[in-house]
Amino acid sequence: MRITTAQRTENENRIRSAMDRLLRGEIPPGGTCDIKTLAREAAVDRTAFYGTRPYARLRVEFERRLQTLQDAGEILDPREAQIARLKAEITKLKERLAQSDQTVEELTDFRGQALARLAAQHEEIVRLRESAAGTGRVSRLPAPRTTVIGSCS
Repeated sequence: MRITTAQRTENENRIRSAMDRLLRGEIPPGGTCDIKTLAREAAVDRTAFYGTRPYARLRVEFERRLQTLQDAGEILDPREAQIARLKAEITKLKERLAQSDQTVEELTDFRGQALARLAAQHEEIVRLRESAAGTGRVSRLPAPRTTVIGSCS
């Protein structure tokens, strides 16, 4: 079915209007910033954007403008922005997890070293007590007296 020049102009106007909305970030629910959504928003058959069809040049223009915006760092689709944000958050969390794992490993090593030192010190104390008990020149000090402070009557 052929369309008239007036219908084609009207379709092109609807396509350009939908294109502008999509490129401003006004993505309809369930849509993305792509040709499929553009065709649905403009109420035009999607196949008309491909090959030698009448609106192929508008598809090229849409893709060029979209690429220009993406190159400038703009993310039009809220879902794409959310995906980018979540990927960045995942990367950050992975870094924190790796740092936490390293800290746990360092603390575990420190704990092992501290326990080894305590065991060595205990053995040295036991050895010194045994050697002190064997010689008669070492005398033990009396146990300290505990003084109870009472109330004056």
